Amino acid sequence: MSALKIKTNPEVEKVFRKYPESARSKIERLRKLIVEAAEELDEITELQETLKWGEPSYITKIGSTIRIDWKDKAPDQYAMYFQCTSSLVSTFKVVYPDRFAFEGNRALVFQMDKKLPEAELKKCIKAGLTYHKVKKLPLLGL
Repeated sequence: MSALKIKTNPEVEKVFRKYPESARSKIERLRKLIVEAAEELDEITELQETLKWGEPSYITKIGSTIRIDWKDKAPDQYAMYFQCTSSLVSTFKVVYPDRFAFEGNRALVFQMDKKLPEAELKKCIKAGLTYHKVKKLPLLGL
């Protein structure tokens, strides 16, 4: 396990506080899984938590940006977004076709009333956090 340093933009907390309580708890769970995944990866020593497009975003030196959000136009769901130009979501579709709902090649979409498939999701997060190291591996090493 690495000694993870988290660099947080204070504006992120303001975004979390704007979510309705039911959504905030779901988004905070996604954040916790991202941090846990980063802590479990020895090659990651720093995780940047910032805002991209007004959404909480997570960046490592060897990874691809991961964003999380809930939108009031789709109140019964929340999502984890990945770079649509990466092979992340397209690979997740092959490896976990029945575990996730997908939005194109950019997101894993979760229903507010359903349990997260946390073990599989954490593997996806790890692939995102280390994308530049795993992108040439078959199925990203999943």
